[in-house]
Amino acid sequence: MNQYFLTDQGKVRQHNEDAGGVFRNLDQQELSVVADGMGGHRAGDVASKMVKDYLSQKWEKTKQILSRDDAQTWLKEVVIEANEKVFQYAENNPECSGMGTTVIAVMFASDFVAIAHIGDSRCYRFHNHELLQITDDHSLVNELVRTGQISREDAAFHPRKNVLIKALGTDLSVEPDILIAEWEEKDRLLICSDGLTNKISDKELALYLEKEDCLDIIGQELVSLANERGGEDNITLVLSEYDQKKAGETQ
Repeated sequence: MNQYFLTDQGKVRQHNEDAGGVFRNLDQQELSVVADGMGGHRAGDVASKMVKDYLSQKWEKTKQILSRDDAQTWLKEVVIEANEKVFQYAENNPECSGMGTTVIAVMFASDFVAIAHIGDSRCYRFHNHELLQITDDHSLVNELVRTGQISREDAAFHPRKNVLIKALGTDLSVEPDILIAEWEEKDRLLICSDGLTNKISDKELALYLEKEDCLDIIGQELVSLANERGGEDNITLVLSEYDQKKAGETQ
């Protein structure tokens, strides 16, 4: 499998509250992570880094996971543990009170991906020339869209667009969404913070993921486009591409 991670401060923010990366376990199986520290809250960068560090450290000590059930169980347990650590840290450090973060964590097996998700960072699968958003935003506007109170078009300009209804670290307990998606030859996967998706439409994302360019070129072009359109937020992404040879090596 090929993967590419990129994070960018953007054009407006004074520092980067996003964190993420690509990590390997004891058997070289890969886990990709994106965490977006909550904007408008103190120490969002502390929360996102804590989650990234905790997930990566646990993963690096883990042996290969092959079954879908085991993948879902592992992801759920470590995200719940990470939530407790962030919450307790904020409780013990008043300067970090109210901090939180989104998280997307994707575990890659030979024929599937397992995804843990909290917040409004997103996971997309590009398969057979079509882009599918796998995750469902835990945001106020998405809930309004889901219940038919506003249209999807109105959601893009809603004044409370950035309000989350679920985040990691803001409460002692949280239940992550745990999802399984198929993973096949020529598939690509994108996980990203909303600094990207607030500036680039799903239709445009599909056009970029359709390109035959290397992942690093595509990722850099996407971040540059988000910055050209204002770059008001931090921008973070991991692009992943199915590789037949490497997938076979992990079986």
